[in-house]
Amino acid sequence: MEVRKLASRRWWYVMPVIFITYSLAYLDRANYGFAAAAGIERDLGISHGMASLIGALFFLGYFIFQVPGAIYAERRSVKKLVFCCLVLWGVCATATGMVSNIPALMAIRFLLGAVEAAVMPAMLIYISHWFTRSERSRANTFLILGNPVTVLWMSVLTGYVINALGWRQMFIIEGFPAVIWAVMWWWLVSDRPADARWLSLVEKDAIEQTLRDEQKGLVPVRNYREAFSSPIVLRLCAQYFCWSIGVYGFMLWLPSILKKASGLGFVATGWLSATPYLAAVAAMITVSWLSDRMQNRKHFVWPCLLVGALAFVASYWVGSQHFWLSFALLVIAGAAMYAPYGPFFAIVTELLPRNVAGGAMALINGMGALGSFCGSWFVGYLNGATGTPAAGYAFMALALLSSVLLTLSVRMVPPVAVEF
Repeated sequence: MEVRKLASRRWWYVMPVIFITYSLAYLDRANYGFAAAAGIERDLGISHGMASLIGALFFLGYFIFQVPGAIYAERRSVKKLVFCCLVLWGVCATATGMVSNIPALMAIRFLLGAVEAAVMPAMLIYISHWFTRSERSRANTFLILGNPVTVLWMSVLTGYVINALGWRQMFIIEGFPAVIWAVMWWWLVSDRPADARWLSLVEKDAIEQTLRDEQKGLVPVRNYREAFSSPIVLRLCAQYFCWSIGVYGFMLWLPSILKKASGLGFVATGWLSATPYLAAVAAMITVSWLSDRMQNRKHFVWPCLLVGALAFVASYWVGSQHFWLSFALLVIAGAAMYAPYGPFFAIVTELLPRNVAGGAMALINGMGALGSFCGSWFVGYLNGATGTPAAGYAFMALALLSSVLLTLSVRMVPPVAVEF
């Protein structure tokens, strides 16, 4: 009875804060695609090639600062790190609505990526401090649900805001909430169960002991060098790189693709853009629940990505001349790409000990950011160069197929420590 009560309290105290924080991060990174559809390129004199680069610069800054942020979060404080990131990215996001030239926009996009870089690995580390192995796929999923849920409501809201006020006011309105939330984060968050005032001493000891016991079955890994050279980590890095090409090529340019293909206005485009993320929410919750129930991670990752790849291929074959069928396939692709996030990030904490798991997750997420940079830039480039989304669909499908093969190559056994 006490264990069930404890589990319930952790979910209700910790997960809403995590979800809101990561939701705000996605709000401020995904709305650039709507600004692109709303005419930011025309207003600032940006060419198609430059627009793709500017949209992707976020991920370059995101890539560079992943591992340093994770190391600080693991060794010092998730609470302090995320508080600073919230304030800084809120300022950068709001400033995007005030830019008057291309260099300023490029600098802000890069800085926004840099200050958001630590959030994902820090949150994964935070979850590993609070939730057990049997809960972690679901906990990771509730974190990453901040992505599709935010893009879902943001797609609708942003369509109305841009239609009424323009892209500049949209950035200002949607950037400032992160600064307000930073204050709430500071008062609500405790780095570890031992610091939580809402837990009894018995409850704190029970959580910490359970997490310590889980570490006993893992092969010791002395340092980050050993962890980063592990075949498992290297394969997961490559897998997430390819996966992220598909996800962010899709997310960043979907509004522009739909608006051009459908000929509809911004409000209707916003509603259409929200549909794949509604399907993604249902898919993510279902897959993470099944993964925790069956204690299997790998076999809940690669089939979803395969479905996503096949949906992109089918959408490529259908073409824009059959818009609604092509759109339905994009909904399937979006849901399938998002579905396996929870099981995927649970893999790392089950194969590596706590002293290096945070850094390994940051490295993997950093490679995902590099894939996001390539996907958002090259998909945007292909769309502009060819005048059709077909080539972009084919590129994203190929990347997802590569991620399927890399997932299948991962052995679900802890790595053996390497001597140097």
